[in-house]
Amino acid sequence: MPDYHDDLRLGHVLADAADAATMERFKALDLKVETKPDMTPVSEADKTAEELIRGHLQRARPRDAVLGEEFGSEGSGPRRWIIDPIDGTKNYVRGVPVWATLIALMERGEGGDRPVVGIVSAPALNRRWWAAEGLGAFTGRSLSSASRLRVSQVGRIQDASFAYSSLTGWEERGKLPGFLDLTRDCWRTRGYGDFWPYMMIAEGSVDICAEPELSLWDMAACAVVVQEAGGHFSGLDGKPGPHSGNAAASNGLLHEDLLAYVGDARR
Repeated sequence: MPDYHDDLRLGHVLADAADAATMERFKALDLKVETKPDMTPVSEADKTAEELIRGHLQRARPRDAVLGEEFGSEGSGPRRWIIDPIDGTKNYVRGVPVWATLIALMERGEGGDRPVVGIVSAPALNRRWWAAEGLGAFTGRSLSSASRLRVSQVGRIQDASFAYSSLTGWEERGKLPGFLDLTRDCWRTRGYGDFWPYMMIAEGSVDICAEPELSLWDMAACAVVVQEAGGHFSGLDGKPGPHSGNAAASNGLLHEDLLAYVGDARR
């Protein structure tokens, strides 16, 4: 099995640089915010953080490809870094501290590209989570000061805590009835949104979550953290990994039940 220790250490360096840039402009009164063609906001901090990460990667991993939310794809090859400089930009621009920089390394194999390293850094919450294939998932402020992550052992939907982002996307996909059935049948629901539910699944404090529309940079880092913590990450079509344009994540025990409510097989 490949050794991803060096890539994981580099990921922390990248996250440190991004944290410094994003925290410097968080709640700044003169923060510049634009609207992208897809009608989502982008701040100057998003762009600065991604530029910093790309610069570090160009020096440290010049042969690796890069895909970022703000500046697109660059390079080619079997290794590709996936960057979301600020996941939760709407929170960021409103002063809500629930946002994070997501950094993942994907590697090409026989089954296609898969995420092998993931770092999720939420400096305004003073939290960071990370994982690498075969090395496990952890949380802490540094590699030397960390706690191992494990998913919950909840085995019934009736006992499960379910996290989601919003209702709109489910309605647009024609899946609102199944979503609402799930909210009625599970023990607890909370609309945490963005990266946070996936990290709570890895920690064992949430059992299931799902989102109807996502990009690769929203999912790649979260997927490897969930999986290395013992959970399962797939699309609503049930295909493992972050390639389906949407996500279903769970502690593993509840994955089929989750898909029975909101998966693509439900009609």
